[in-house]
Amino acid sequence: MTYLNIVVVGTSHGGYEAVKTVLENYPEAKVKLFEQSDKVSFLSCGIQLYLEGAVQDINYIHYATKEGYSDQGVDVYTRNQVIGLDPNQKKIRVKNLDTGEVYNETYDKLILAPGAVPRKLPFKGNDLENVYFLRGREWALKNKAKIDDPAISDVVVIGSGYIGIELVEAYAKAGKHVTVIDVTERILPTYLDQEFTDILMADLKKRGIAVRTGEFVQEIQGEDGKASAVITDKGTYPADLVVEAAGVVPNTDWLKGTLDLNPNGTIVVDAYQKTSAPDVFAAGDACMIKYNPTGKEQNIALATNARRQGVAAALNLEKPTLKIEGVSGTSALSLFDYKFASTGIKDATAAKSGLETRSVYIENYYRPAFVPGTEKVYMKLTYEVGTDRIVGAQLMSKHDITAAINTLSLAIATKQTTQQLAFADFFFQPEFDQQWNYLCELAKAAYKQAKKIQPVAL
Repeated sequence: MTYLNIVVVGTSHGGYEAVKTVLENYPEAKVKLFEQSDKVSFLSCGIQLYLEGAVQDINYIHYATKEGYSDQGVDVYTRNQVIGLDPNQKKIRVKNLDTGEVYNETYDKLILAPGAVPRKLPFKGNDLENVYFLRGREWALKNKAKIDDPAISDVVVIGSGYIGIELVEAYAKAGKHVTVIDVTERILPTYLDQEFTDILMADLKKRGIAVRTGEFVQEIQGEDGKASAVITDKGTYPADLVVEAAGVVPNTDWLKGTLDLNPNGTIVVDAYQKTSAPDVFAAGDACMIKYNPTGKEQNIALATNARRQGVAAALNLEKPTLKIEGVSGTSALSLFDYKFASTGIKDATAAKSGLETRSVYIENYYRPAFVPGTEKVYMKLTYEVGTDRIVGAQLMSKHDITAAINTLSLAIATKQTTQQLAFADFFFQPEFDQQWNYLCELAKAAYKQAKKIQPVAL
């Protein structure tokens, strides 16, 4: 290996794994790391624990430090924002956010992990003082201050996806009156199907949370420069604080005209994380990834995907070594007493998949009824018509069965059929599960359904 000057942009999941892998595999290389925040490697997935007080010190949810990187020989540039790229000259353009100085930095190999930024919705009032977002350390600190602020009573959360419901729970547990608004008819509209969201929405309403789905936000109203209410096409809701949680967009505007970008703004990469420019690789939320149920590229902003891509980018710097085979968008979350997980295609996303699918929904118990404390489990399996190939699943219970979604993700990746899963070799012990594991029962229900709808040969 020849001496390499390796530059990594971004220190979250993708950047973290890239640096770690570079240090392990290119010990003689010079590594430079650029981060626009004042801290490195913030774990956004831990924000809810911090907002709810389970984690007292925000510094605990960083998985690396500037000092730790420096001890490993990495040159770390915090508060330095990369604002441009010249792949012909192999230079990045950097702005020091403290001094305003703009300068160039050269590289032999470049790994981009710029991540994503909150989506700002296009209505009046977005610039008011008490309109917040939630992404990264700075917004975590700002939201925590409002959670602890007794002057904040009415909180309106716009968006009921992954981030939105975390905010709803955190502010509600802090004793705030919370209203959640979404243009869709259900919360978590692309994450869970209606059988599950009906249960969750009913639970939210019992807890005094105002759920306003199927409403279009028209304006955030303000008084003295501060948000005072959110106006929709169906009502007006008082607000001491408004938090927009309408998803994220790739942080790639600064790359337009330099690298090939997809229509959604993500960086075009091949299976080895290589971009359209020589010696430039990319990883994380600013990239798409192969989606196993369909085999097509999708934008799936998950830490697990970013980490896989970060490792691959680093290993492939000199030659193609590791190919990302694909993912199913597997993740889990909780909302008050319920824990749930999903993977692959759902009824809500089936139309966009291009596959003909059917689903089966069942309710069961994860242990025999005579075992104290046994909770009901809610399950749904989606399969491809004709092949019976499993392409998606959803699980929910007050008992934590979320780890079982990993089995179903593996079933998708290995193209397991409903019959194969129905008769899979799972153990039985009353303390832990039933004679037929609940996943087997779910697959059996799908297998029986599939048999009934198969065309009869003439």
